[in-house]
Amino acid sequence: MRTHPVRLGPRSVAALVLVSLVGLVGVGWPLFADAGSAVTDHAADAPWLFALILPLLIAVVVATIADCGMDAKAVAMLGVLAAVGAALRPLGAGTAGLEPMFFLMVLSGRVLGPGFGFVLGAVTMFASALLTGGVGPWMPTQMLAMGWFAMGAGLLPAGARGRPERLMLAAYGFVAAFAYGTVTNLYGWVTVGGLGQGISFVPGAPAAENLVRFLAYVLATSLGWDLGRAALTVVLTLTVGGPLLRALRRATRRANFEAQVTFEGPGKGSAGEAPHRTHVTYDPK
Repeated sequence: MRTHPVRLGPRSVAALVLVSLVGLVGVGWPLFADAGSAVTDHAADAPWLFALILPLLIAVVVATIADCGMDAKAVAMLGVLAAVGAALRPLGAGTAGLEPMFFLMVLSGRVLGPGFGFVLGAVTMFASALLTGGVGPWMPTQMLAMGWFAMGAGLLPAGARGRPERLMLAAYGFVAAFAYGTVTNLYGWVTVGGLGQGISFVPGAPAAENLVRFLAYVLATSLGWDLGRAALTVVLTLTVGGPLLRALRRATRRANFEAQVTFEGPGKGSAGEAPHRTHVTYDPK
């Protein structure tokens, strides 16, 4: 049985779809905008506009998910996991992309569900940026990409346990680590100047030509980082993933996120009164 501290209701799903669509457009527009597009004319301004809009949309998503029942226990767990993730990120900074926080995001999203995973990924990246001084116009892209990364783990099939589950999570973490790098690379590819002629972004160039340039940019600049991130995620998931999964599930059961306080009808009190009786029920949905 899986218990999720954040349920995705219709409003939450709509908000997540909205912020994801805006994020995809904000990140992927260089591959599709033609030479006559107004976006192309303001290529240098678009990332800054994206940086201003995206935090507002993420705030809407967080508020909507909270409205679906993120209680004090879920907020406390979110704070603890985000703090641990933010503390783990600097451990691999500058070392071939070895970032252990990705391993924690995969397991947390798996146990706590896609809604919690998205919020955790975004909040963790925001907290780590404050901790490491990495605040800048690139941060919203990283927050969105990490939210997708953790949310995807929560959308994996629910039945697997034991070694098959760890293998599935390791395979997902390997692929998703490269996907995270691709999303963040798209932002840097457009905004970083001084690139070589064969790898730089050419506003208005055909999509196929810019795609080739982007792939060359990835190979030249970040493939080693993405590979290190993916490999470490696989190793940690296979070696210590089992105990951490059990610990997260045990903490989730003890927190009893989905316990609901209900009120029964009047009962007969000692003085002939009819007080309300309160008890806690568990909703296993």
